[in-house]
Amino acid sequence: MTTPRSQLISLDVTPYYHCVSRCVRRSFLCGEDEVSGRSYEHRRDWLEHRILKLANIYCIDICAYAVMSNHYHLVVHINRAKAESLSNDAVIGRWQTEHQLPTIIQRYIKRQLTGKAEYQCCEQLIHRWRRRLYSLSWMMKELNFEIALQANREDGCTGHFWEGRFKSQALLDEKAVLAAMTYVDLNPVRTKIAETPETSEYTSLKKRLDSLEANQPTPHGLFPFIGYELLEQPDGIPFRLMDYIEWVDLAGRQIREDKRGFIDAHQPEILTRLSLNQTECLKLMTGLERRRRIWVGSAESLKSTKTALNKSRIDGLKI
Repeated sequence: MTTPRSQLISLDVTPYYHCVSRCVRRSFLCGEDEVSGRSYEHRRDWLEHRILKLANIYCIDICAYAVMSNHYHLVVHINRAKAESLSNDAVIGRWQTEHQLPTIIQRYIKRQLTGKAEYQCCEQLIHRWRRRLYSLSWMMKELNFEIALQANREDGCTGHFWEGRFKSQALLDEKAVLAAMTYVDLNPVRTKIAETPETSEYTSLKKRLDSLEANQPTPHGLFPFIGYELLEQPDGIPFRLMDYIEWVDLAGRQIREDKRGFIDAHQPEILTRLSLNQTECLKLMTGLERRRRIWVGSAESLKSTKTALNKSRIDGLKI
């Protein structure tokens, strides 16, 4: 018997879920069709852009993603508390990013309502939108619909693009979240599309590493790592990013009989392979988590600050 979606996704059980959507056609969602020779690689950009855009509208945090040739993976954190804390105006603002507002809501914004019944109607609409902002089913529907629309338009056809509704797995503890994120970020390596995680295009880990290159710890649209010492904070993945990166590299070196790809044993450790900017940013983030300091900066910056503040010594974190 099929399990109802209401039981598959229950926030009373866990806010973390692993989702997969697969293309129904023989032709690729992305990649290159070996029969026709036609490339669909540009659709990876469509999907990645759409995922990150919706993450900034919905109160559903993206922990990990990977866009493959005929399917994609997401690991998400449903942030009901964030949705419930939004003001009515904030809910309307998020909703109108993707939807046309009804006339009565436009009048609500302009403070032109005249009766109690109109206010009640608006409150009901806003309440409905608020619930949708933390509905995984609603976000996945909007994600898949837009991509199907673009693909059908490009292919000059109609009909189903996706293989039914998305599949989901509830991640019940931190180990399950870590396992799912690792599985997702290693997908291109396991399928021999890429040799290493840092060269795996259209994955969340590659996106995070690219942001480190620009000295930005968390890319726009992705759920941040907050480290082990900040478990009381609800909004973040309870691991250190450096630990996660090293773990993914270690897991990727394990040879699995059910998978073709793995990270070659001759590859140096991932922190050695990364650029200087990336490793410096990671060390800074790890230092911030382990050692609390008022001032953070290079040795030169700390020295200048000490002089500017006329201090005999300064207790800071060097980078």
